[in-house]
Amino acid sequence: MKLLLLCHSFNGLTQRLHCALREAGHAVTVELDIADAVTEEAVALAEPDLVIAPFLKRRIPESVWSVRPCLVVHPGPPGDRGPAALDWAVLRGDREGGVTVLQATAEFDAGPVWAFRRFPIRDDASKASLYRHEVTQAAVEAVLEALSLWQPGTAGPASTPALPAPPSGGGGWQGPVPKERRAIDWQRDDTATVLRKIRSAEGHPGVADVLFGRPCRLHDAHAATPAALQRAAGGAPGEVVATRGPALLRRTVDGGVWIGHVRAEPPPGEPSLKLAATQVFAAECAALPALDVPLQRETDEWDELRYRETGAPEARMGWLSFDFHNGAMSTRQGERLRDALRFARTRSTRVLVLEGGADFFSNGIHLHDIEAAAQTAGDSAADASWRNIHAIDDVVLEMLTMTDRLTVALLRGNAGAGGCWLAFAADLVWAHDGVVLNPHYKNMGNLYGSEYWTHTLPRRVGEARAADVAKRVMQGRLPMSAAECAALGLVDAVFAARGDALRQRAAEEAESLATACDHHERIAAKQRRRADDEGRRPLAAYREQELQQMHRNFYGFDPSYHVARHHFVTRKPHAWTPRHLAVHRP
Repeated sequence: MKLLLLCHSFNGLTQRLHCALREAGHAVTVELDIADAVTEEAVALAEPDLVIAPFLKRRIPESVWSVRPCLVVHPGPPGDRGPAALDWAVLRGDREGGVTVLQATAEFDAGPVWAFRRFPIRDDASKASLYRHEVTQAAVEAVLEALSLWQPGTAGPASTPALPAPPSGGGGWQGPVPKERRAIDWQRDDTATVLRKIRSAEGHPGVADVLFGRPCRLHDAHAATPAALQRAAGGAPGEVVATRGPALLRRTVDGGVWIGHVRAEPPPGEPSLKLAATQVFAAECAALPALDVPLQRETDEWDELRYRETGAPEARMGWLSFDFHNGAMSTRQGERLRDALRFARTRSTRVLVLEGGADFFSNGIHLHDIEAAAQTAGDSAADASWRNIHAIDDVVLEMLTMTDRLTVALLRGNAGAGGCWLAFAADLVWAHDGVVLNPHYKNMGNLYGSEYWTHTLPRRVGEARAADVAKRVMQGRLPMSAAECAALGLVDAVFAARGDALRQRAAEEAESLATACDHHERIAAKQRRRADDEGRRPLAAYREQELQQMHRNFYGFDPSYHVARHHFVTRKPHAWTPRHLAVHRP
């Protein structure tokens, strides 16, 4: 079928659906929801069989839904209506959520239901994490089911599902969560309540609060362990008593929470940026104890990085886990990951698995951090970008030159730009069906890209195919599923449908690698290949050539990168749909 995706922005759910629909054989085009007249024009140009709205903030105009079937993907179970179903579900502590695919009518979220899916809500999941995993997976399944029930030329599906009873505590119209409903009372709220409030607002809008006398929005919260609280002796509820990495430790009535990121109220005329809490309140943090933890430690002690080992003494496997908020990797985080890889080199392991976070593997340079540098005296966005890209290049270099063991990149979440090429630098890349990758850079102001991609791409796909694959991947600028990347050779295996199953399968596959009888031969072949590659063209030459291009992007006369970055971090509304998405436009 010919399908038009109508969306407020090309977000993660829309990208996953874009991949799934194309792989199912449909012709897919995209229009960003800018104005009713623009939508009407897009429908006239595309002449779609169906309009699908995976992510909207406005109603579809009657001039469209009254003459053509329009399916709305609502992130709530049947019977639920309104823009904040997931917020309320997390805030209430609901045990079950859902996604409903319904037909657009005059009444908001009240049209005929074509398909739906329900899912359990994870105990410790934030709204943003549920949206990226359970909601996205359920949406893909429900949309594909809805399409299977429809014949072109008809007004509705061939059959409609039997609807379940309305969810307990939900159902009916649920408007945005009032600010007061999520307000934290630090003198009364226990840790579970504080976490639930912050997690219900994760992504947007964050929980309104005050830190060190400054209004801000709280994000990225984690429970503190008794051991951490004991080290940070004292402190009344609501008091900030310690730091760790990007986070502040704030006391609750029965424990404490780590608050990793905040969006502080900016000075007049400056953008509101989501940044590491310790960066925003650097002066206030100077007097607080830093409760650093070893890279190797117990699993419940939160930090951005952790290293562990498994397996028999003669066939050890190292697991280096990193989880950077929203997948952005700042200069500081890049340096920490580089140092962690150097530590992993000192360990006697046969296999090293580089495991990204559940929501994201990595999305490359930290655009909010770079934008903040533009507002900092004595710094600039160009200088911050230059530092940041060097830090990530150093991480990739560690992976490319780790020739004494096999390396695996484990993609439990999505990856973009330099984060993709960090993964592809490993010997093996493993992912699950739900992973979406955006290996290109050009959507961010026509960036050339670094992270040794000009070396890694031909190494993975072969010299003969490199030019064609580079054109498709780097110039096409479209999201790619894990299966599509596997077909090209960028991903080695798609092992499972979801991230939890991938982890279990990865443990089995890593053990097979570590215990394989030909392990020494594989390592020897890897070392010969690296030496041959270095002899033909040193890695330093690839890096120099890429960074020459990036230097022009950062410091040159063309401001496209800086404009695109500023628009991205400030969420400036789109004025038009990029032509690589809107293929219906001439």
